[in-house]
Amino acid sequence: MWRDTLPAVAASSAGTLITVAPTGAETAKADAPALPVTLAELVADAQACQAEGAGLVHVHVRDEAALPTLDPARLRDTVQALREATDLVVQLSTGGAVTDLEAARLAVLDAQPDSASCSMGTLNFGDDVFTNRWSFIVELHGRMRDRGIGAEYELFDLGHVSALHRLLDRHGPPAGGHVHCDLVMGVPGGMPGTAAALVAAVAALPAGATWSATGVGRSTLPVALAALSAGGHLRVGMEDTLSIAPGVPTTGNPELVRRAADLARLAQRPPLTPAQAHGMLGVPAAPASPVRPTPLG
Repeated sequence: MWRDTLPAVAASSAGTLITVAPTGAETAKADAPALPVTLAELVADAQACQAEGAGLVHVHVRDEAALPTLDPARLRDTVQALREATDLVVQLSTGGAVTDLEAARLAVLDAQPDSASCSMGTLNFGDDVFTNRWSFIVELHGRMRDRGIGAEYELFDLGHVSALHRLLDRHGPPAGGHVHCDLVMGVPGGMPGTAAALVAAVAALPAGATWSATGVGRSTLPVALAALSAGGHLRVGMEDTLSIAPGVPTTGNPELVRRAADLARLAQRPPLTPAQAHGMLGVPAAPASPVRPTPLG
């Protein structure tokens, strides 16, 4: 069984992995001027977020018109630039936009990120449908393992947790052997961003798995507080929320990371460094650039 090879990793940690999801695929730059959409903006944002306490960056890429893209060259350039400018675990989204085709989503792995997301099921996504067929999930899981790319299993609903058990039982553990999940909560069509939903999902996770939680929109703070109290980690960023308080737009991703880091310290679980994040996830750090660029902007 795959569980026999799973490292013994406690569900809680002495520290908190803070993931920043800076851009996403849904929000327009015109609606959120602080949203990083160019490569220079993304790199500068990632540097600032690392300084505030982020250990991992979850990346969606935009094209020259600031629209979501899975262009292979842009993905490769983004991974390289983030590795040269930061120490963060670099994670690419294989979800892309809801309209992206499976072949393009699989090809994301050609950019050789440290980690990639693997969404564990189909769901209504507002007025759209985010499609993840079982055969696609299995193929993505296998390709990530074969290439040594760490997996983060994205769980939008309790049924996705059951699907994760099925995947691991039938197809074995991910690269590195450690299972890490992200509970994405508050998406219209998925599980609600409540403490009760979080507790139910966490109770059903595979033994030994670590997990982060994402609260979309107004559920950001309730989910973050519930996750910290339950021994989980945090994902924040403008992919998931555009405000710092009701009616108050955030000044940007560094502000959201700073608040998450403050909450983690209050919980006496301070932010993990990028090196600690690599270790927790079982994702080897890429070779460091001989010259670290001066932060942009």
